[in-house]
Amino acid sequence: MTLPPPEETYDAIVIGGALSGASLALLLGRAHPERKILVIERSAAFSRRVGEATVEISTYFLGRVLGLTEYLNNEHLNKQGLRFWFSDPGNGQAEADACSEVGPGYNVRFPSYQVDRARLDEEVLRRAAEFPGVTVRRPAEAKEVDWVPGGTSTVTYSVGGEVRRARARWVVDASGMARLMARKNRWVVPNGRHPIASIWSRWRGIDCIDGRAFRESHPRIAARGVGIRFTATNHLIGRGWWSWWIPLRGGDTSVGIVWDERFTDVAPGDSPGERLRAHLSQHPLARDLLEKAEMVPDDCHYRKNLAWRSSRIAGDGLFLVGDAAGFIDPFYSPGMDWISFGAVSAAGLIGDDWQGAQDTAAAAERANTDFLAAYDRWFEAIYENKYAYMGDYDLMKMAFRLDLGLYYLGVVSQPYKLGENALRQPPFTGPRARLPFLLIRAYNRRLARIAGARHARGVWGGHNTGRVFSFNSYRMDWTLPVRLTAAAAAYARLELTEGWRTLGRARTPKPTPAPVPTSA
Repeated sequence: MTLPPPEETYDAIVIGGALSGASLALLLGRAHPERKILVIERSAAFSRRVGEATVEISTYFLGRVLGLTEYLNNEHLNKQGLRFWFSDPGNGQAEADACSEVGPGYNVRFPSYQVDRARLDEEVLRRAAEFPGVTVRRPAEAKEVDWVPGGTSTVTYSVGGEVRRARARWVVDASGMARLMARKNRWVVPNGRHPIASIWSRWRGIDCIDGRAFRESHPRIAARGVGIRFTATNHLIGRGWWSWWIPLRGGDTSVGIVWDERFTDVAPGDSPGERLRAHLSQHPLARDLLEKAEMVPDDCHYRKNLAWRSSRIAGDGLFLVGDAAGFIDPFYSPGMDWISFGAVSAAGLIGDDWQGAQDTAAAAERANTDFLAAYDRWFEAIYENKYAYMGDYDLMKMAFRLDLGLYYLGVVSQPYKLGENALRQPPFTGPRARLPFLLIRAYNRRLARIAGARHARGVWGGHNTGRVFSFNSYRMDWTLPVRLTAAAAAYARLELTEGWRTLGRARTPKPTPAPVPTSA
């Protein structure tokens, strides 16, 4: 006779104990120590993962909401903003000193970090497990989820060779790219309008851009900057692709490339690692930085069709957070921002229900509607066809000035002014969000069309050599609207001088694949 699995009762079950799930468990355990929360984590120990750079929202969340500021300063690297490096598309043998550059001239004002995600995720889960109501099972695997809207849901999972059944009012899917609920319920919606792929790895021995040897061999780069460059998220960019370079405490560097398959492909090779090195070596700065570097063994990864979202993100008794809800693009490091919005929203909704709120079902549907709209609008405003102009110094500099300024004005400012509950409202979904969304989408589309016209005329990337845009980092004071006004004026000049060339052209630029190198 086969005995039924042992049954357990909880108030909430969190599937996945990495940053998304651990953050939510920490928030719930801290605010509601009397409640019972189960975390089911598949791994015995976290391995390295991408998403290693925080930006202003995720830094606020990790530091001020989760209380990790001291830990982050002690155990990870302080990040020095975003920096972009452009090379002449017609001269792969150009010197690194000739690369055009966009980035802060001095160290940045707002805190942010370069983090080893395995270490960070372990720390957050450890802190969550310290609360008396939080139980962590690992290694354990969720096998089946029976979500009952408005009722008691059931999760069947295995741990230590034993199958168990847990029941709870709330189930949260934080399973990451496993996408447990989205796959089970056929909620996965691939974004065919954004066909991006990526290869990434960690490297040892990458030359330090702030080191004495590099500065002596690259005097022009050394002479034109005061701030620290090495601990920035450095972006080396070409037509239809970009790469990230993120240093980690201990000496390794995370390096990855993302490309839009409509515009380019990475170099051929027998392995993803060979393709990654060969493609990056087109860029003169990357070629110099990688000269003595070696890839960390067994730490190279390839994935395509990155962009997707779930057709349902929240419901009565259910919430999907982090990569289990969707993924758009790693450019601008938004992944931990979405974790921040999702974890705070889920914790708030669940907490309201536990405190006797009468409209939980309606609130869950509002959250679902908001997050679906936020994903779609964030994609359309920031990322759609961005790879058409990403490697052009002039156009990318223009987009960055507008994107960053508006991010500070409309997104970063909210929690600093209103507190952490502001994170319950995802971007582009507030009562006054439609106009900013339409504005950002409009100039992004225009820049993509201008890029198409430039490429057709053979002048795309014409200022990728020898230009430097060095700026003071952004602040949330009277200077922000002044800087946005200046950026808007520069954009207006671009439209007056080049906008007319797009008349009669197709709205979406015709993809023309860039040449792929045949060797490193």
